[in-house]
Amino acid sequence: SQKAIKKALTKAADLSFNMIVVDGDESTNDTCLMLANGFSGVDVEKDGEIDPNFQEGLNHICINLAKKMARDGEGASKFIEANVKGAESFDDAKLAAKAIVTSPLFKSAVFGGDPNWGRIVSAIGYSGSELNPDIVTIAIADDEDEVDLVRKGEILAFDGTTYLERAEKIMQSKNVKVNINMFLGDGEATAWGCDLTYDYVKINAEYTT
Repeated sequence: SQKAIKKALTKAADLSFNMIVVDGDESTNDTCLMLANGFSGVDVEKDGEIDPNFQEGLNHICINLAKKMARDGEGASKFIEANVKGAESFDDAKLAAKAIVTSPLFKSAVFGGDPNWGRIVSAIGYSGSELNPDIVTIAIADDEDEVDLVRKGEILAFDGTTYLERAEKIMQSKNVKVNINMFLGDGEATAWGCDLTYDYVKINAEYTT
């Protein structure tokens, strides 16, 4: 039914399209549509609930499309994934994850290859999510390595440490992951974005609407 499709798409969009950020601005043209003509004869409802297999498949498709949109951000040179777990709630995890990929300072740090954990903490701090800096763990990763910058409140990545050396190498990757454990609850969320580059400014400075 139309109602069931809308319910399934809303859930999928909340986990995908609503969790990507290029620059934080939203367009009046931002639209998500799902069309179904019923030709397949498949019923997406079982016992009044959305078929979990259908929902899982729809989530997968929407997340992959959303990640492609983030990778294709204006002037983007790097892809950012922020994974937050251990938050007080799902909503808190969403706030923290989106704040990280929205932060102009952190996005600039990613462009410059700077593993600046302070900008990550700052973004979480103003996000509205609960945060205890004395117990939080912050790590960055790429497809080959992962390193803690801060572990349960203790700063590890500073000048002269192998932690910083590994972190700086990871920051040269085209795919940068930020993994946060808040140690406050069971809330988990993931957000995606891209770095903030010279080309982004150039593109948006040179055209008019």
